[in-house]
Amino acid sequence: MLCTSIFLLLTLLLPVLSTTTEKTTQTHSSHEPELQPPPVLTPQPLNITTLTANAARESIFECWSVSDLRVSTVPGIQGALVGSLAPGSALNYFNIPAKFDGGLHNAPVIQWVYFTSGLAVISLPASNGQAATIRGGANGLILAADIANVSTLGHTTVYPSKAQTVGLTIPLVGNRVPEHTVLHPGPCTKRDQDV
Repeated sequence: MLCTSIFLLLTLLLPVLSTTTEKTTQTHSSHEPELQPPPVLTPQPLNITTLTANAARESIFECWSVSDLRVSTVPGIQGALVGSLAPGSALNYFNIPAKFDGGLHNAPVIQWVYFTSGLAVISLPASNGQAATIRGGANGLILAADIANVSTLGHTTVYPSKAQTVGLTIPLVGNRVPEHTVLHPGPCTKRDQDV
C-alpha cells in the first residue's frame, strides 16, 4: 500500500516537477545574453590628440597617428583590434575631484594620459582660447609632450564635471615621443578617433 501511494504521488508530481524545471531552465536561459559572432575587423590607425609645442615654444594640439591597430590572434581577444604604444616606464593612477582646476602647467614628462572616466578640458594660453575636451572612455587617450624644455607656458587643465575624473598616466621611456605621423593641427575629432 505504501509503495502504491508513493508511486501514485510520484506519478502525479513528476509532470509538475518537470514542468517547473523546464520553466526554470527556460527563464534562466532567456536572461543570458545571446552571443554573436565577432564582426570582421580590419587593421586601422590609432589616432590621438597630442599636446606638443611649436618652434615659438608654445603648446599646441596636433592629431597624431601613433600606431597601427591590427587584428589580434591572442586567445580571449582574438578578432579584436590591438596595438603597441611606445614603452612606458611606470603606471600611475589618478582620481581627480569634481570641478577641479589643475591650473597652468607643463607636462612633467612625456606621457600617455588615459582618462578612463570623467571629463578634462585642456586649453592653451597662447592659442586664443583653443581647447580640447577629452571625455573618459574609449577616446580618452592623449599624449602630453609639452614639457618645459619645449614649451614655455604649457597648458591649463580643468575638470568641470560633477563627478570625479579617473585615469592613468604612463611616462614614456627615455622621455621621447613615439614614432608618429601628424594628421593635422588641432585636436583629433571624433571622426579621427572612431575605430
